[in-house]
Amino acid sequence: MITKTVTLPNVADLDVEDAKQELRKVARKNRSKRSLQAREDFASTWVETALDFLGDAQVVAAYVSIKEEPPTLALCDAIAASGKRLLLPKLGPGLTRAWGWYTGAHDLDVLAPGRPPEPSGEALGPEVLSQVDALLVPALLIGRGGTRLGQGGGWYDRILKQIKGDARVGAMVYPDEVVDMELPQDEMDMRIPFVVLPEYWTSTE
Repeated sequence: MITKTVTLPNVADLDVEDAKQELRKVARKNRSKRSLQAREDFASTWVETALDFLGDAQVVAAYVSIKEEPPTLALCDAIAASGKRLLLPKLGPGLTRAWGWYTGAHDLDVLAPGRPPEPSGEALGPEVLSQVDALLVPALLIGRGGTRLGQGGGWYDRILKQIKGDARVGAMVYPDEVVDMELPQDEMDMRIPFVVLPEYWTSTE
């Protein structure tokens, strides 16, 4: 049961993009207050919960966390150790967004400033997403009906249009980032059917 959430400003009078920017500021500030120890304490708990969410999925797409994001490095190792194949975001030719297979933390490297560590292998195009059975996505906030506030790049919204219709999709957020409001959305935004918290996962409907 979530009993405390981040306090958000009233953005009802703003247009969608301005409203998103205001909410991002608050969400990022809230994350910045969480200590490194607190984030690390969540990491091991999240592994068991996320693996339960992924179930019998054989091919998983996820991400490597940076800064104050929910920690995923231990989870990446656990996904691979469970026998599943794991895809991670990777820069492709001409700085295009692509994917690479995870072979272990030793193979991850920061290849561009501000980017998360990525696998060193072949950069795979969006067609590889047809293999994905389950996808874990980052978010700053998850609201009513699975409305999602991301960092603003729109990449994951495009990905969600490219995966199989029966692929299981969950957003990883801290417990206080599930909010009782419908977040501002535009025509590009995709709703997330599940939220994966440290101690449990649940439907957003």
